Amino acid sequence: MTFEWVVLRNSAAGPSEVPEARVEEALERHGVRGVIESPSSIQEMRDAACEIAEQDRAVAVVGGDGTLSTVVDALAQRGVIGRVVLGVLPAGTGSDLIRTFGIPQLLEDAARHLATPNTYRIDVGRLEGGWGVRYFVNVANAGLAAAVVEAAERLPRRLGSARYLAGVAAAAPGFKGCEVELTTPRRTHRQHALLVVAANGQFFGGGWNVAPKALLVDGELDTQLVDVPKTAIPRLLPKLVRGVHLSHPGVRRRSLGEFTFTPELDWPVEVDGDPIGHGAFSASVLRTALTLKI
Repeated sequence: MTFEWVVLRNSAAGPSEVPEARVEEALERHGVRGVIESPSSIQEMRDAACEIAEQDRAVAVVGGDGTLSTVVDALAQRGVIGRVVLGVLPAGTGSDLIRTFGIPQLLEDAARHLATPNTYRIDVGRLEGGWGVRYFVNVANAGLAAAVVEAAERLPRRLGSARYLAGVAAAAPGFKGCEVELTTPRRTHRQHALLVVAANGQFFGGGWNVAPKALLVDGELDTQLVDVPKTAIPRLLPKLVRGVHLSHPGVRRRSLGEFTFTPELDWPVEVDGDPIGHGAFSASVLRTALTLKI
């Protein structure tokens, strides 16, 4: 089965705008049938994706994980997420979800995947907090990791994924860990922590293998509570990048289908590289809700 695509180009994604001509040339090179649309805002992109899904057509987004995530959120909020095949042409600061499937990070190489019949059903995460409900595809973070994302957002986009390393240096000195409570249907766990990770995919932060045991189809989020002295962060970071940090005594990992997370302080929260709010939240999973083009 081949698809006729509607390609939505996020002109604001990545270090610099991806010209429409570049996308068109990539599609033509691989014989991909489709039309390109360039919404003028994220809200217009969300609306366009939902309208296309309601017509049972295939959607490809040009952008990174943030662009993909906001489209998935729109589809889930509108109740049409099960009606669409969703593809990705990477062009953002980081397109980490597709690393799991070996899809190239270069748009021109990734475009050939749109010409194949291969699809894969994956889970979608769901957070609910003071901000409302937000769906995500790759990862949710609270605490220091979310503060790093907030700091990275203030840095020049031309730095690409290097913004996250710079964000660590900017956010870590002033960030305060606290007592947190993680409650599942079976038990409540309390401890001091610097951050919590709830991962659907394995990679984020521009290729960091933070959740090497995460699965996109198990109905669970790979949940990690991290508590180390801030002076130990420079030594832990290389292990996080390579995915060999899980044996560290300061890392507590569990796979959870649902939980509630409550920090003592008003921690920031982010999903897929986008800050969404602060404070406590509940997390759950929509199992195999999205058909992803691979």
